[in-house]
Amino acid sequence: MDFPVTFHIFGHTILAHPLFEAVGMFLGMRYYFYLKRKSSEKLSFNTSAAVLIGATAGALLGSKLIGNLENPYTMFENFSFQKFWSSNTIVGGLAFGLLGVELAKKIVRHKESTGDLIVFPLMLAIIIGRIGCFLTGVHEETYGIPTDSIFGMNLGDQYLRHPVALYEIGFLISLWVILKYIRKQKTYPSGFLFQIFMLSYFTFRLLLDFIKPRVEIAGNLGTIQLVCICVIIYYIYTIKNIQTTYLKYSR
Repeated sequence: MDFPVTFHIFGHTILAHPLFEAVGMFLGMRYYFYLKRKSSEKLSFNTSAAVLIGATAGALLGSKLIGNLENPYTMFENFSFQKFWSSNTIVGGLAFGLLGVELAKKIVRHKESTGDLIVFPLMLAIIIGRIGCFLTGVHEETYGIPTDSIFGMNLGDQYLRHPVALYEIGFLISLWVILKYIRKQKTYPSGFLFQIFMLSYFTFRLLLDFIKPRVEIAGNLGTIQLVCICVIIYYIYTIKNIQTTYLKYSR
């Protein structure tokens, strides 16, 4: 396979990453609306609209901001709006999307969790997007550092590198199976699936980024890893409190 993989559509050459990212978002949203129609939990129009706007605005801002802060020195020394807009990371999108949703829920005074329904559509979108990351090779910064292990692959620059996109796909498929099992038990508080997904994914990304090229900001940690640590701490605290409350009132 030659990297990067490109597609010729209507006379234009398009990289695999943006194409698969768009397909992933489309199919993820279709899957979400399918699950929402089947769900017994119904949200009011105002709540649904507020959550959607909060999630979208937060994710858009966060993905751009954290994507650019991966290398803050370059960002501040040679700032351009085009470069700022083209830099993205799912870690920033998830973290700030969460903030956007929580803020929106406070505005409309909705206290119940709204995250469980989005877990599997979100995982589907990320998996499809990561296929595009893998097919893009080293053309965009979604590849691993060189390695001598059996997993090393030539992603387009003659070095054997960790195929981190494939690692992430494998992790998400495994997590999908685990969360499906948890969902069948039906003995968990509302929002628990989403909380476990976020805690698991950000823990995985914290570790994964040690084998990805990064600018070290604090010690040997990059910006994405620092965001991951903040989210991990938040969800450990949140899950602990919610589980304590759930067990107290379910006795």
